[in-house]
Amino acid sequence: MQIARLSSPISRASILAAALAALLITTTPTTFAAVPDEVPTVHGLSLYGEPELPADFDHFPWVNPQAPQGGEMVRAASGGFDSLNPFIVRGSAAAGLNAFGGLPYDSLMVNSPDEPFTMYGLLASGIRLDPQRRWMEIDIDSRARFHDGSPVTAEDVIATFETLREHGSPLYRGYWAEVTELTLVSPFTVRFDFADNSSRELPLIVGQMPVLSAEDLAARDFESPTLKPLMGSGPYRIDAVEPGQRIVYRHVDDYWGADLPVNVGRYNIARRVFDYYREPSVAMAAFRSGRVDLRIENSAGTWATGYDFPAARRGLIERAEIEDHTPAPMQAFVMNLRRGVFKDRRVREALGLAFDFEWLNRNLFYGQYARTRGYFDNSPMAAEGLPGPAERALLTPWRDELPPEVFDQPLPVDEPEGLRPRLKKALSLLREAGYEVRNNRMIDTATGAPLAFELLLYDGGLERVALPLVRNLARLGIEVNLRVVDPSQYIVRLRQFDFDMTTAMIAQSNNPGNEQREYWTSEFAERPGSRNLAGIQSPAVDDLVNKIIAANTREALNTATRALDRVLRWSFYVILQYHSPVIRLAYWKKFGQPEREPAYGLDLDSWWVIPNAAADIEAAQEE
Repeated sequence: MQIARLSSPISRASILAAALAALLITTTPTTFAAVPDEVPTVHGLSLYGEPELPADFDHFPWVNPQAPQGGEMVRAASGGFDSLNPFIVRGSAAAGLNAFGGLPYDSLMVNSPDEPFTMYGLLASGIRLDPQRRWMEIDIDSRARFHDGSPVTAEDVIATFETLREHGSPLYRGYWAEVTELTLVSPFTVRFDFADNSSRELPLIVGQMPVLSAEDLAARDFESPTLKPLMGSGPYRIDAVEPGQRIVYRHVDDYWGADLPVNVGRYNIARRVFDYYREPSVAMAAFRSGRVDLRIENSAGTWATGYDFPAARRGLIERAEIEDHTPAPMQAFVMNLRRGVFKDRRVREALGLAFDFEWLNRNLFYGQYARTRGYFDNSPMAAEGLPGPAERALLTPWRDELPPEVFDQPLPVDEPEGLRPRLKKALSLLREAGYEVRNNRMIDTATGAPLAFELLLYDGGLERVALPLVRNLARLGIEVNLRVVDPSQYIVRLRQFDFDMTTAMIAQSNNPGNEQREYWTSEFAERPGSRNLAGIQSPAVDDLVNKIIAANTREALNTATRALDRVLRWSFYVILQYHSPVIRLAYWKKFGQPEREPAYGLDLDSWWVIPNAAADIEAAQEE
């Protein structure tokens, strides 16, 4: 990829002066045609069609633009952290930070959770997209400032892009693979050239990029974990850090973007705090005592039985179940195909048949979960029944590589027939794969080696989910060593693919695209730190992922995801687990929130602290 810049170095001060003087700077020639005059400058981009909100919108439709400012929200985080750099594979980043920045970092554009996939300008004050989607120009808002008061410029955009793609997590290389050239058009305008127009969502993905300070990046070793915050321009700055124990974010009083339409009514809370707890039970005790303000409850058992305590009985706690309209996350036991024990598809299918979701849901989960059937559940992107003509057209070129069931069998469903018939079927599959039971152990008849592997976990709470699977596999003569390690060791081992089987969750959006490369494709199978944990290397999967990325209509996207879903499910790379159809939320009644949540997500950034509510709660507790 080429980075095109001005011919001579320019200081940050001279960049600003040049912009104010409206200095004309010649653009660097590229392989594409000059910008046609008819390309309009727009305020946002949508994957299909146009953004729902007009250019002159005042605020997002669900927020309260008169929300009061101030107060504090304390949440619990699990494990620990040793880094404030969320953009690299090394270290464990603190809560509140993520691969696209988090609270301290503004991005070029911001996603609207009220629309399937639409981005509106944040740092970007103007966007010009080639009608053929071969290039995009972004104007940086000249008012934008980093937390040290310095302006955000096009140089910062280029420096961030270079740094993240060359030295950051592998996901950035996958996301931005088709960006071929960056051009510094002017001090506050940058141009992205794309390899082709096969990825319809690439301009929106580029818009998700957080922008870091070029000067700050030049002064640090970016690839090393650090407790020195990177320079950001977002609504919060890191205010206090106790490594592994607590991180505090404080709202920036003079935040440059406070009055932007995408920010009005949001980021109302003055302090956002994350306290770390090693054990879920201790975190729950902290919530009961009022040291933690809000919980997104992930435990069905705790949700059913854990909220009968004095403050809850007195009405000081609010509990809500918010319907989730996003695709269900793909939570599963993942088999590492780099290990010989999982090479045979029949073995993988047999292992999956031993997972008894119905028993778990009945005995552990109070019937609150639904079985996850595929990789795009709870959406029109999920495969159903037999492939239709459009799906079949995508699958047919790979008929010789794919399992025959992909074409002529309904999708695998195991619950209705019960555990015993499934174990019987698993035994038959293992015999077909060359195994037999000797002295109550499943043995490879060719090598004499037992069928055994390690199941790696990081949370002791997951043992209760894993142990029934271990017991059922033992009935087949399969030995599973269940091992729980601390989160930091777990992360290191996953990044190096040093595991046999583990648990993982991949959250899907309503518009999957470039990120699917890192999840499933051959390119990322051997790249340390990637999210292709299973090590999938399949030309058919690679091709279907490319079809998803290239889809130019919603119908084409749904067809491609259904085909990929079907192939992944019949390949049995993972043992799919379960998901909750609702978001379970519990919080002390000190918070106000909009009358409705956006259609495709929970927006805690639009909440606020009710004045005097904390004092009222404290008084009620003292009584």
